[in-house]
Amino acid sequence: MRLTRRGWAVVATAGGAVALSWRFGPRALNAVVVPLVIVLLAGLVTVGRADRPRVTRQLVAEGFVGEHRTVAVTIETDSPLAATVSDAVGEGLSAATRPVAAITLEGEQTVTYDIELAHRGRHRVGPLEIVVSDVVGLVERRFEFTDRRPVLVYPQVHEVGRGAADELQALVGITEHREHETFDHLRDYHRGDPLRDVHWKSAAKRPDGDLLVREYDESEGSTAVTVAAECVAGRDDELATAAATVVTVLLERGLSVGLVVPDGNVPPEAGREHHRALLGLLAVVDAGELDERTRRAADVVVRTDTDGTTIVADNRELPFDEFASGDHPGVTI
Repeated sequence: MRLTRRGWAVVATAGGAVALSWRFGPRALNAVVVPLVIVLLAGLVTVGRADRPRVTRQLVAEGFVGEHRTVAVTIETDSPLAATVSDAVGEGLSAATRPVAAITLEGEQTVTYDIELAHRGRHRVGPLEIVVSDVVGLVERRFEFTDRRPVLVYPQVHEVGRGAADELQALVGITEHREHETFDHLRDYHRGDPLRDVHWKSAAKRPDGDLLVREYDESEGSTAVTVAAECVAGRDDELATAAATVVTVLLERGLSVGLVVPDGNVPPEAGREHHRALLGLLAVVDAGELDERTRRAADVVVRTDTDGTTIVADNRELPFDEFASGDHPGVTI
């Protein structure tokens, strides 16, 4: 607990009034000093008796580079307190709105601000600081909360043309096999779902016109494809973007996709949760090279060096710049 600048000004004023009382008498002391002292003592008592606020951080949803997310912190107090709440925004994130709020805390209250996901990786928001003060602002007390909330930022995923997706599918020897799978149920369409899975008849009967997509029984299995990704030092962001685009395209084609990088791997599977697992690995991938055995075992190799990124499949190379259109719409996962 400490005095603010305004509090020290009150102390200085009171001290000056005491000095003047020697010249003009004690009435001057009573008229000026007593009210100031009462206000200062009231502030000391109010702030000194304040209990430590209780803070609960809400989860921050993962997302792609360039997207925005809301950070929410719930603060609970037993009595009304004037406070300034400020949160720290970690490296790799940037504050889209100010992470500082001057508010009156009373009961349970939620403070929010927005952040931009600036760089891929696993970042954090926090620690939080709450400075409470008396109503006049003479005395303040600082509370620090060391809890931090992780924020996972996926690499960008670029849009690719139909021809590029078909060429990649042909290079890895993938054939359509939906007729052999077992239909399970219908669900709402999400961006990135293959249009061949849209159930047009059911969609036409809906008054809102929203699309419905056929879901298949994943226990039946599907064609498995393994993607290996490697790069030279300093090009890991470029690699992550290219590999994220490739695995997304293959998953959208209805395939089971695995991923191998120098510092980890995810076995082939399909589905939305698996997509998140692949993107999560690419969010934190570092530069490095794979051994020759791993390269040969992979169906697709994404390689980034000083000359750029290439996609290698069936002994053919496809420059990533020609494969991707350059747009990154933000895949729904």
